[in-house]
Amino acid sequence: MQPRENKRKHAQLGFSLVETIVVVALFTVVSLAIMESIITFYRVNGYTIAQSAQVDTARRGMEQLVRDLREMTFADDGTFPLVITEAYRVGFFSDIDRDNSVEYIEYQLGTSTMLTKRVFNATGSPPVYHGTGTPDATYTVSEYVQNNLQATPVFVYYDMNGNPAVATTTMTDIRYVELSIIVNIDPVRDPGEFMLRSSASLRNLKNAE
Repeated sequence: MQPRENKRKHAQLGFSLVETIVVVALFTVVSLAIMESIITFYRVNGYTIAQSAQVDTARRGMEQLVRDLREMTFADDGTFPLVITEAYRVGFFSDIDRDNSVEYIEYQLGTSTMLTKRVFNATGSPPVYHGTGTPDATYTVSEYVQNNLQATPVFVYYDMNGNPAVATTTMTDIRYVELSIIVNIDPVRDPGEFMLRSSASLRNLKNAE
């Protein structure tokens, strides 16, 4: 009698076929509900997530731009550090890779919404810069930049007295640059544009006075 009772108790410990089917069905329903919730979340918040990613990219790009501007210096051939001072374009010399050879750098927002960085290395001896040909390297600083659409300059220049640069301001007078980047991956949708602001004091030019 005792062995038979132990066998019956052992058999009652497992799931029956019906119980197993019910458990599997419940698990499937719960999993589908969770997946649908995740899909809905990304569908509703996908734009906000993408916008945040672009803003973060623009922020890191602006930090690099500020560093390059602050390290502006005379070219290897003696050319003055600052070459181009436009509202959507700046060109200057800077040793951005710390290799004791100065590069010519251009940051530009063209007719598109992409802010780019172009790098030109000096060649030959004595060194010669070719700033109008194919750059040695091109980087995307930020996409979806809406400054053109908003008629907002990316670069604003100031002279040694803190006055905004005007048409008669000479290149050698400029000592300070303000930067603004407006980022929006879709101008007709919320949450709308995000503006990044920073500035760079051209400290190597101050030392040259």
